[in-house]
Amino acid sequence: MLSLDRPLPKPTDISRPYWDAAKNHYLAVQYCHHCKELIFYPRAVCPNDLRDDGLEWVRLSGKGKIYSYTVIRKAAHPAFMADTPYAYAIVELEEGLRMASNIVDCDPETLSIGMDVEVTFDEVNEDITLPKFKLAKQ
Repeated sequence: MLSLDRPLPKPTDISRPYWDAAKNHYLAVQYCHHCKELIFYPRAVCPNDLRDDGLEWVRLSGKGKIYSYTVIRKAAHPAFMADTPYAYAIVELEEGLRMASNIVDCDPETLSIGMDVEVTFDEVNEDITLPKFKLAKQ
């Protein structure tokens, strides 16, 4: 569990289904039935066709590859100092979307682009669960 003094997301009416899915330990993003595209981050209208009448939430596999990453050695906020060094990455999900998150439960110095990862969930408190990624089991 993370300390409650850390900056945490504040779910909105638009993003609440994403955070509810994370709380239930799966990834969900919006899908537009008109343009047939997945959408992340959560939005009120599709960024491709600007329609709001064809959006639905769909479950993702939670599997992907490290697209890019950096090792954070100096915390940007005092609440993260105890975690340094840690890996912050862009993960390209199997479904094609890219998502920023942490790679956890590994030595960040051993990571490389293209490594297989899978989602894991950090239950910060009873309201917020953060999706993070770990190296996939081979």
